[in-house]
Amino acid sequence: MISGEDLWRWQEQAKQAAIAEGIPPTEVDWLLQEKLGLDRLSLRLGTYRGKNYPQWDWLTLQQLWQRRLQDRVPVQYLAAQTPWRHLRLRVGPGVLIPRPETEQIIDIALAQVAHHPALGQGRWVDLGTGSGAIALGLAQALPDALIEAVDCSEIALEMARHNATLNHCAQRVTFHQGQWWEPFAGQSEKFAAMVSNPPYIPSGMVDQLAPEVRDHEPRLALDGGEDGLAALRHLVHTAPAYLQPQGLWLVELMAGQAPTVAAMLAAQGQYESVVIYPDLAGIERFVLAYTKSDRE
Repeated sequence: MISGEDLWRWQEQAKQAAIAEGIPPTEVDWLLQEKLGLDRLSLRLGTYRGKNYPQWDWLTLQQLWQRRLQDRVPVQYLAAQTPWRHLRLRVGPGVLIPRPETEQIIDIALAQVAHHPALGQGRWVDLGTGSGAIALGLAQALPDALIEAVDCSEIALEMARHNATLNHCAQRVTFHQGQWWEPFAGQSEKFAAMVSNPPYIPSGMVDQLAPEVRDHEPRLALDGGEDGLAALRHLVHTAPAYLQPQGLWLVELMAGQAPTVAAMLAAQGQYESVVIYPDLAGIERFVLAYTKSDRE
């Protein structure tokens, strides 16, 4: 057994080590919550110090924290899950960790449904679903919509299906393996909306990312080609064939790309109502458009 006092001392030492390595010290509390079942209140008040804990739990915690410090493994992978909107998502190597800023894409989608109620009963697709975060967020937010999700990675799809079951959405989302629109080739039924968080980091910048991202998250989900726009360019040009007239096109991208993508949409000729949305930090993070109602 390990005493709560010893655990508290380890917690304080771990936080100091985190600060020295430039890691948020709050990650220590996160691991304590996930691995020892401690809650935020007991961590804040220190009430857990009066209890004892199994020795093996504490040893596991120490080993995980050393991996965080020495190998820079993302804490989400160490905890094997992460919160996202109203979801608890399992994550692990081979699957991109969903970011908090991506949560806003669901809010943008909801706002569009409020203005165009028919969208809320249509067929939606999340292209490049990864952990399933966007697809499951849409399933929770749009109970009358039909949600489908695509990824080329079997590892990601396995994780996404697990997350759908974990969050009681397994009956609400249909998963497909393939590249972008590939699973729907030849289908006559169109989609009401496409949502995507595609790879958008220029190839030359990937190796400059933080080691947590560069060394551990899947390059396939990060590398957007030479200019970072390869996937976005593909989605601009291919989506009209799969979206119904007045179909919603909504993507996330990196800082500085929004004007270029908006210009692509305008030049393509089959979109209208192009809007750029900032994230909560004021960075132009999302681009939205609708397919023209009079297109052939």
